[in-house]
Amino acid sequence: MSAVSARREINATGMIVCPGFVDTHSHSDTYLLIEPSAPSKIFQGITTEVVGNCGASAAPLIGGYQMPSDWADKTYPGAWRSVAEYRALLDRVRPAPNVVLLVGHNNLRAGVVGYDATPPSPAQIREMMRILEECLEQGARGLSTGLVYPPGVFAHPEELSELASVAGRHGGIYTSHMRSEGRDLIESIEETICIGRDSGCRVQVSHLKTAGRTNWRLVETALATIQRARASGIDVAADRYPYISGCTEVDVLFPAWAEEGGRARTLERLRTSGDRARLREDLLRARSSEEDWAGITIGSTSHPDNLAYRGTPLLEVAENMGVDPVDAVLRLVELDELKTSAFFFGMSEENMWRILAEPFVMLCTDASLRSPDGPLSHDYPHPRDYGSFPRFLRASIDGNTVGLPEAVRKMTSLPADHFNLTDRGVLKKGAMADITVFDPSRLRDISDYGSPHRLAEGVEHLIVNGVLTITDGRLTGDRAGRFL
Repeated sequence: MSAVSARREINATGMIVCPGFVDTHSHSDTYLLIEPSAPSKIFQGITTEVVGNCGASAAPLIGGYQMPSDWADKTYPGAWRSVAEYRALLDRVRPAPNVVLLVGHNNLRAGVVGYDATPPSPAQIREMMRILEECLEQGARGLSTGLVYPPGVFAHPEELSELASVAGRHGGIYTSHMRSEGRDLIESIEETICIGRDSGCRVQVSHLKTAGRTNWRLVETALATIQRARASGIDVAADRYPYISGCTEVDVLFPAWAEEGGRARTLERLRTSGDRARLREDLLRARSSEEDWAGITIGSTSHPDNLAYRGTPLLEVAENMGVDPVDAVLRLVELDELKTSAFFFGMSEENMWRILAEPFVMLCTDASLRSPDGPLSHDYPHPRDYGSFPRFLRASIDGNTVGLPEAVRKMTSLPADHFNLTDRGVLKKGAMADITVFDPSRLRDISDYGSPHRLAEGVEHLIVNGVLTITDGRLTGDRAGRFL
């Protein structure tokens, strides 16, 4: 190498030089248009984000589809409806990381069928398939589902298999936030695998976990179920973040009937005494003891009266309000108009490390990008948004999980291969120059549940498509991400 010259030389003595990291489960879809420098992600060493997960994607925007509330209330630098238009807008703002787009099943079903539990007609299935085909031809890489969110919660496996078969014909992938990550975990994994088998798609189980103490015992059965499918020739893998809490909207606790018809109908039910009483009874039936509510901490809120509860355990919120936990939930969600998020604890740390050690499991953030300042600094996110990749690497360096070569593989070549990202995830002649350089002595996550908007430390240099994006631990101002 001493005979090689370059316009810029980086002294990486004592550092780890590896392929850029791939975040296989991101929700940065529309936020990349607002903050294209993506600081919370690139300071983790991430050079590619797979967006459009959990059944919700930036495009297509069709019919009566309602974007997630945290996307819908933002201002964007342009308008779009199709994948092609979203792609063109991304190209215009030039994000720092590369972007891989999945098509959200909720976009298709809400746009064609609506938010009702009514099964789609054959004609509606054909229309969803036609739109998905168009999206894939415009550059989308697969189909995602979120089967705990409306209207995906109403979909039957046959509908999903027919749609996934379109992605399969295009060599695409099927990713799923499954129907259950708790009591019915094994059945949900089996359903996901069957959809992959029937459609010919590669399969990704999203954020694999065993949620709820009584379900921790299912971890080995869950992993064995996936291993058997892989041995039979089904290309199924999974991803996971290194935290024992998840984060999503609080109304994920609501029964399916309460979500039917879309957000406006759900709010109407909250404000109608009979429906509210029925909803309260259903929530109490599902979570009958105080212990059932103890693992919930409030995250982001929108109403001024709720801002003080950010980062506060739900039981404390209920005590402050002078009500029981279920009424506290209903008050929060009604005031915030369904824009309340929460951290849901209840996972086993031992199981978390067991899952992350499995050779077919990749790393992810399960998060939108954020920034310590600007328009994406005002909410109260999960620390995984800023810390997932450094946190896992720190554990590897300290000898608390898989070795460093395997940890890096889970972030680079493994996801690049599974998502069919040609010439990514490796350092070799002819491959794209996505490169992460980190200092193993300094690498660590800083974000926590009390102060979430804090950038990770230790990524000294980051190169995306041959362009230096971070140098000496600081942004260069140059962005070279592409729609892949």
